[in-house]
Amino acid sequence: MARGPKYKVPKRRRREGKTDYYKRYRLVSSGHHIYIVRKTNRYVLVQVVKPSVKGDLTIAAAHSMELVKKYGWRGGTKNVPAAYLTGLLASLRALRAGIKYAAPYIGLHKPTRGAKVFAAIKAANDVGLKVPVSNEVVPSENRLRGEHIAAYAKALKETNPDLYFKRFSLYLAKGFEPILLPEHFDEVRSKVISDYSDVVGGGG
Repeated sequence: MARGPKYKVPKRRRREGKTDYYKRYRLVSSGHHIYIVRKTNRYVLVQVVKPSVKGDLTIAAAHSMELVKKYGWRGGTKNVPAAYLTGLLASLRALRAGIKYAAPYIGLHKPTRGAKVFAAIKAANDVGLKVPVSNEVVPSENRLRGEHIAAYAKALKETNPDLYFKRFSLYLAKGFEPILLPEHFDEVRSKVISDYSDVVGGGG
């Protein structure tokens, strides 16, 4: 560990891997709203905030658990499809609040191609909230819909039923076949967009 009279202990949120203060300073200075994607071991949270030196003002937000409680989502709450749908919900709320542009902020998450954070950002752009992102890092359409999960579930069910029931126990406990995830994703996405037809013109 570094020591000496000039050594400074990093701020708590920097030590915890939550905040990149250099990036945050640049975002605050820009005057733009910020599109924040956070993920835990169980959920995804997306916020659109107005930053200031006194603290952030949350303009719109969505939690992946809302998908379950309000829209009947029966898939996981931390996977790529859930990240997309959570980003969709937060983005539509931001549009309803009059926000058209937000700068992306993923904290200290490593910008890995196809990551959940980019699924949420893709959802924003899909409904008209401009959040800059390279197409090279955005998950493919089949991953957004959970087709990779459905294909894995189908193969596992046929080759190793015991492992299938173990890996997908949370899905099956809800009475839901993971093989049907892509169709279910489309259904829930339509429900979310329908609730905000005033800002997307009823389309998606």
